[in-house]
Amino acid sequence: MLNAARRAVLVAVLGATLAACAGLRDPLRVNLAGLDSVPGEGMEARFIAKVRVQNPNDVSIPYRGISAELDLNGKSFASGVSDASGEIPRFGESVIELPLTVPATAIVRQIIGLVSGVPTKATYRARGFINTGNFGRARFDSTGEVELPKMAPASK
Repeated sequence: MLNAARRAVLVAVLGATLAACAGLRDPLRVNLAGLDSVPGEGMEARFIAKVRVQNPNDVSIPYRGISAELDLNGKSFASGVSDASGEIPRFGESVIELPLTVPATAIVRQIIGLVSGVPTKATYRARGFINTGNFGRARFDSTGEVELPKMAPASK
């Protein structure tokens, strides 16, 4: 009986120790690194988002799958998922390509917003997660600002 109690305590202590070590792991840093236009279908636009993932840990982290949403000027703009898989090296980084779809309604909302004023910059927010298997999901939420191309004045 005592032997079973000792094993239970040992398992509990070992589990708590492993959980504490897992808690010391630094989170992945995820940022939007680029956005390239690709042909769309029908009235939707398509992009390939390049997502840079940095691993500040002393262990490589495998991933399988990524999901993201992109807001532009505070409005939902695009979303995408990918079953991309690979490994983010220890103290290293990887760039993961993620296809994004922009529905026609989002394009219309952005055009109306641009026509109603003459903004020179747009704000963006990219959020989502990378599925890291045994490490769970690495969530990200990145914001920033981009310069808009200048519109040529209308000729008279």
